[in-house]
Amino acid sequence: MLAIPMAADPALLAALTEALQKDPGSVPLRLHLASLLMQSGGEQAALEHYTAILAREPANLQALEGAAAAADKLGDAVRARGYRQLFDALGEGRGGDAARPDDAPIRVPERAGGPDEATPWWEVEWPNLRLKDVGGMEHVKRRLNVAFLEPMRNPELRKAYGKSLRGGLLLYGPPGCGKTFLARAAAGELGARFLGIGLSDVLDMWFGNSERRLHEIFQHARRSAPCVVFFDELDAIGQKRANLQAAGSMRNVVNQLLAEMDGVGADNAGVFMLGATNHPWDVDTALMRPGRFDRMALVLPPDEPARVAILEHHLKEKPASGVDRKAIAARTDGFSGADLAHLCESATEVAMEESVTSGRVRPIT
Repeated sequence: MLAIPMAADPALLAALTEALQKDPGSVPLRLHLASLLMQSGGEQAALEHYTAILAREPANLQALEGAAAAADKLGDAVRARGYRQLFDALGEGRGGDAARPDDAPIRVPERAGGPDEATPWWEVEWPNLRLKDVGGMEHVKRRLNVAFLEPMRNPELRKAYGKSLRGGLLLYGPPGCGKTFLARAAAGELGARFLGIGLSDVLDMWFGNSERRLHEIFQHARRSAPCVVFFDELDAIGQKRANLQAAGSMRNVVNQLLAEMDGVGADNAGVFMLGATNHPWDVDTALMRPGRFDRMALVLPPDEPARVAILEHHLKEKPASGVDRKAIAARTDGFSGADLAHLCESATEVAMEESVTSGRVRPIT
């Protein structure tokens, strides 16, 4: 008997759309949203997402195949044929069917103790960053040390003051200010693996699969201990349940996250939790209780020493010896790390354009 795809939960579509607005460059998230829209009668919106992906990655086979299917459903046979021809040409160049990872169903790894039949869809890193690699931001690093790192590293100090290893730290503040970079540096300080989790790593269209994915993520972290589990955009994964009255699937995800953080039926020893959010007021209050994200650190736009370090990083190995980093840092108060990265990238593009026109390498100014 054939399985008939069900229309996606509107709350799930809304959550994915909101997550994509926060991270418009996420190709996996956009592919996931487009596939759900296709199953829910939103072919036009799905096609727009597929074409947005192809603007970034013209050889993305999943986007080409999806765009062809969407164009077919919209009655645009010419456009569909063009996408299929390009798909076939690229597929042959990559070895045909071997280049199509979506031909076989995605398998979720077995739970702890079961056979390892599939590779996890998330990546576990060994960060080589340290807090000393974070320029400036001394108040944030001090807060990270006192509230999170030192109790983890110093068992005698922890015992003397009755500090528990349970619980995690929530980094909050404006977007683009380095919360993820700080989380990786914290994992590096602990000598722990780093497991970064976003909304697209958790949500699934089938009922119960989102909770199962979340459980598997924690199981993998427990097997990989010591491990820092970093929840990016915690307000999306752990939304206030009072705002989810009509979205039972999302309420279940929050409930599952609470159970996993409490270590219900499992041991979280060696698993450290970090979260990041631009909207702490949207995080479910139960997630902020003792033993969960019970410590917080405000991450504001980088101070002047941090801005100098960020500029140095983005101009490294580029013809920018004449650029006065300190002068630019002094004039960019309030810029986020992302703003400074964009500034450097824009200046690089101008210099490249001038180099193409003149036929010689022009320095960045």
